[in-house]
Amino acid sequence: MAEGRLQEELKKKRPFDSLEQEATLSIARTADRLGICFSRLFREHGLTPSQYNVLRILRGEGKPLPILEVADRLIAAVPGITGLIDRLEGMGLVCRERSTEDRRVVFAAITPKGIDLLAKLDEPVAALHRRLVGHLSPAELGELIRLLEKARRTLPEPD
Repeated sequence: MAEGRLQEELKKKRPFDSLEQEATLSIARTADRLGICFSRLFREHGLTPSQYNVLRILRGEGKPLPILEVADRLIAAVPGITGLIDRLEGMGLVCRERSTEDRRVVFAAITPKGIDLLAKLDEPVAALHRRLVGHLSPAELGELIRLLEKARRTLPEPD
């Protein structure tokens, strides 16, 4: 098998042990590069990718959500959802409400300040999506999505 681009990027002297190894490392490398781009954008606005994700979830729901439900919907699992919500609350971007039916359940809601911040980010985020994968055709994007979904089917759920 001829030396591939990832092998060159990693300056790997020997070929990958298998196509499966090359594919998973290529996914990891791509995810890391994409993550860096989004982290830089969010950092300009004082956010982490996880904080941005929480705000998007809350805005999209349009009503307060139990904090554990927010955690289940995150793109990337985070070990401390409570700390994440604490920081967003400290920034004035979310507020907490305790359930009146079950005092153990705490809801998170996006504040007007959080909605304003997301509104400022909407176009820069869309532009970054276009810059990162806009060179792929709609058919290629559809195939990429399909293949990634197929690869995720056998993965265990995060703890």
